[in-house]
Amino acid sequence: MADTRWLARVLKWVFLVFEVLMGIGAVAIVIVMIISPRLPAQAGFGPANVDIWGLPGTIMIRNSDFAAVLAHGGIMVRVDNAAALVEIALRFGLPLGLLCVAFYFLLFDLLRRLFRNVLRGESFTRTTVRLVQGIGLSLLVFSLASAVAEGMFQFALFQYLTHHASIIVSGTHLNLPQVNEMHFGSDGHSVFGSPYFFTGLLVLALSEVFRQGLVLKNENDLTV
Repeated sequence: MADTRWLARVLKWVFLVFEVLMGIGAVAIVIVMIISPRLPAQAGFGPANVDIWGLPGTIMIRNSDFAAVLAHGGIMVRVDNAAALVEIALRFGLPLGLLCVAFYFLLFDLLRRLFRNVLRGESFTRTTVRLVQGIGLSLLVFSLASAVAEGMFQFALFQYLTHHASIIVSGTHLNLPQVNEMHFGSDGHSVFGSPYFFTGLLVLALSEVFRQGLVLKNENDLTV
């Protein structure tokens, strides 16, 4: 019993620390959204050595144009007006980041309160059941919201690259395919492919076990 309480106490403080960190992260993202930084028109960067998907190369920005040379010149990528690309990334990427940070803040808060109840010996109470249900529901809602946000982010970036990026592979120009519809979730998968969705269902199922345990506990108390 002592070991279990020690573990619960440690987890409670760990989740508290993570909750505070997520709160700081959310404030930082909001500040960046308010400031809305922009890439200067005559911005310059690099060339810098990079390794992308195992391909060595260099990247650079000159006069707000982005250029990348990979695989010793075998692959060349150029994006006109990288400043606009950065603005699109900030416009859609920052809300997505804020959504993720807010979700983890809520998740860590629920877990912290859950283990606080465990330390109090209140594992089978209505409050504990509601906390477990809240964790499951938050996972399900986040799986849907993140799929929509990621789909919008990827769609906006790909649409811009379709019209402003040129790719040359071994001397051959490649055109990015036109995208006429938005896909939800990473790699175009639906929300049902998200691990958060099935984890949420599992947690909700466990919350029902907790609820049934609470009912049996109350019935036993009445019998005694």
